[in-house]
Amino acid sequence: MKIHHDIAGLRAALAGGRPVAFVPTMGNLHDGHLALVRQARAAVGADGLVVASIFVNRLQFAPHEDFDRYPRTLARDAELLEGASCDLVFAPDEREMYPEPQGYKVHPPAELADILEGHFRPGFFIGVCTVVAKLFQIVQPAVAVFGKKDYQQLMVIRRMVDQLAMPIRILAGETERNADGLALSSRNGYLSEQQKQDALLLSRTLRAAIARWQSGERDLDRIEADAMQALRDAGWAPDYLALRRRHDLGPAREGEPLVALAAARIGQTRLIDNLEF
Repeated sequence: MKIHHDIAGLRAALAGGRPVAFVPTMGNLHDGHLALVRQARAAVGADGLVVASIFVNRLQFAPHEDFDRYPRTLARDAELLEGASCDLVFAPDEREMYPEPQGYKVHPPAELADILEGHFRPGFFIGVCTVVAKLFQIVQPAVAVFGKKDYQQLMVIRRMVDQLAMPIRILAGETERNADGLALSSRNGYLSEQQKQDALLLSRTLRAAIARWQSGERDLDRIEADAMQALRDAGWAPDYLALRRRHDLGPAREGEPLVALAAARIGQTRLIDNLEF
């Protein structure tokens, strides 16, 4: 496996014309990321190339968020990626990705990007779409793999690829969880052992809201409000817990495939999770 820190070197390594599957990450990798890499390998087979990027993208962090303390663990990440049959790692610094202020940015549609996560993190999806579009331009993949844990992000990227006619197939990787059911996240490292146990409440609260809907209850506002209150009563600071349609994240409707999404803060750490149903 080869690590490239510059665009020119990566492009030279990709010049042979082999099909490329791409997994963009911000590093501090866990088994969920590695599952995406293995999915990328399966998509292009032994004759293709699997590329993973490691870049902590300042554009998607608000000034009060954890950009400066986000874990940078390149040496460990590279070992994990090599073990998962990754071929190339693109690990640029900021000067390589943004040699001048990034004046051109991708603005996703408000009806998809300014709700839920985008409502509580204004500009987040502009930063995500801008860096992903730039990475796509650099890597030129045939396939890119994104995890369902960041469900809204997956939807936003799919819509961007469709509307901009990018010749890239977007694959969705299932959310990986530990044995207790906690969704794997790079930010789980911020949690104490007790907080990791307490964090299981987020998925339990999602399941309880889903159970009420599946039992026939249709007062969506009440279901969501009760779930938010349950988190508050346990000492969490929830941003949202919502039942939405999978295809466009509009409010849940009977008879359609749905997803329950939540974001909440336990202590100083913000966690997100979702469950399809």
